[in-house]
Amino acid sequence: MNCKKLLLLLCYTIAPFGAIGADLTATASVNITSETAAMAKDMAFNDARRQIIADVLGQYSIPDQLAGALQSAKNSELTNLIASSSISGEKQSDTTYSADITMTVDGAAARAWMTENNVQNWLGDGKSGDVFVTQVVMSDKLARWIELNQIVRDNDIDMTVKYINGNQITVEIPSGSRAKFTASVRAMGWRYADQNGVLHIIK
Repeated sequence: MNCKKLLLLLCYTIAPFGAIGADLTATASVNITSETAAMAKDMAFNDARRQIIADVLGQYSIPDQLAGALQSAKNSELTNLIASSSISGEKQSDTTYSADITMTVDGAAARAWMTENNVQNWLGDGKSGDVFVTQVVMSDKLARWIELNQIVRDNDIDMTVKYINGNQITVEIPSGSRAKFTASVRAMGWRYADQNGVLHIIK
C-alpha cells in the first residue's frame, strides 16, 4: 500500500507549570494527504500524538533519550500515554484530512513509560510539590559543581541530585528557597532562565 504525506505542519501551544505541577496539554495543527481520508486521519493522529508527546515530555526529560524511545515505540504503545484528545477545525476531502488536534498526556503513564525505557526525567509524581527542578549546565564540571555546592551550603539550602548526564545535572531544591537560590547563583555569575517552571542555570 503506497501512502504519501504531502504536508504535515505541526505547531504547539504549551501552558506553563500550574501551581501543583506540569501542564501536559498541547495542540498540533495537521494537514495530511493519503489514499483515502480515513487513512489520512489515522496518519494525522499518529503523527500528532508522537509530536505532542515529544514536545510535552521533552520539557521534563533528556531529549536524546526521549527521541530514541519514541523512535522505537509502536503507535499503539503511545496511544496509552494520552489521557484525552479533542479536535477543532476539522476538514476532509476524498484524500486529505486536516484539523487542530489537542491532546493531554497522562502524567503517571508517561512517567512509567519513560522509566521503563530508560529515559531520565523529572516529571512530577505529585509527591514533591514543595520542590522545584533546576537544570544545571557546567562548562567546567568539577569547578562549577564545587561552586554550586558552596552556594547552597553558604545559604543553608537543601539540594537533592536527581540525574546526571555528562556536564548536565538535574537537582531539586525546596520551593521556599527558590528566590534566595536564584539570587545567589546570579551573584556568582551564573546565567539563568525559567522555562515552564523549570529553572535552568549555566556557567
